[in-house]
Amino acid sequence: MSTFQYCPHCGQKTIRWDNRKWSCNCGFTLYHNVAGAVAVMIRHKNEILFTKRNNDPHKDKLDLAGGFVDPEESAEETCKRELWEELKLEVDLASLRYISSLPNIYLYKGIDYHTLDLFFEYEIPEKPEIIPELSEISETRWIPIQELRLEDLAFDSQKKFLQDYLKI
Repeated sequence: MSTFQYCPHCGQKTIRWDNRKWSCNCGFTLYHNVAGAVAVMIRHKNEILFTKRNNDPHKDKLDLAGGFVDPEESAEETCKRELWEELKLEVDLASLRYISSLPNIYLYKGIDYHTLDLFFEYEIPEKPEIIPELSEISETRWIPIQELRLEDLAFDSQKKFLQDYLKI
């Protein structure tokens, strides 16, 4: 990923990429660290709520609600914020349950962002009114577990998580 051509510190064309950081002869170093992200499996009985992506990467593919962790934010706070931003869904953090984590790659504008996806489960007794944020989500869909097709999902980490968790 040699996206940069010039060192942002000295301005010379001496910057190098070694698959984890950029460095320059002047001593400049910029690490491309793993980004934290959350994905929430919202369940009602035997159904899971999926969103349909309205943007790339993987536009029109199914996705679990969630997103990137902001600086100085816990994973649980991210779940609460993202579910409100994407779906206008209030989250009771006491009912949110962490399940597992998986690595993923999120390609955005030609750059591979390595992520650590943290998976949560949120079981709800009744289906709430969902108001999708149309700038991110084109629609929402409740899918019965037995009808879920992993190939319809946007991200490999979600496919693996759901395959392992649901034993499908």
